[in-house]
Amino acid sequence: MKKVAIFGNAGGGKSSLARRLAETSHLPLHSLDKIQFRPDGEEIPREEYLSLHSRLLDQEAWIIDGFGCVPSAWERFAAADTLVFIDLPLRTHALWVTKRLLKGLFVTPEGWPEGSSIVKGTLNSYRVLWLCHRKLTPRYRQLVDEARGSKTVHHLTSPSAIESFLQAPKTA
Repeated sequence: MKKVAIFGNAGGGKSSLARRLAETSHLPLHSLDKIQFRPDGEEIPREEYLSLHSRLLDQEAWIIDGFGCVPSAWERFAAADTLVFIDLPLRTHALWVTKRLLKGLFVTPEGWPEGSSIVKGTLNSYRVLWLCHRKLTPRYRQLVDEARGSKTVHHLTSPSAIESFLQAPKTA
């Protein structure tokens, strides 16, 4: 495990999982939200983001958390040797987006772009929940099914599966 792509719908705990995995595996962690957005919450130009993303993929080892955009996501999945897909029930994703909002009113969530509005980010998360569930989640499921022969795949479908994954020994 040297190049790990963590992905799934909004509010699934990707950033928390990525942070804990980075701590145990000692792989460098890169949050796409922190790369894609300036400290004031403004999105950087797409070409700048794609260039930064490509440079990340060229590194020897990484954990990349987040979505970015469709082209960069699929490029990342192809470059990764390990795929970690968080695929919880839609209601769990929605509940965890709400939980992040409530906590974020008091403390900035880890991995959240500095200076970005938690309210604005939460509204965006609510907007993409159903869209991701209908459009991307089926494609993600197909990806992990097809990748099982050539990559290490972790398809995590419950909070207990996430915790079990994090408790399993990791090597970098």
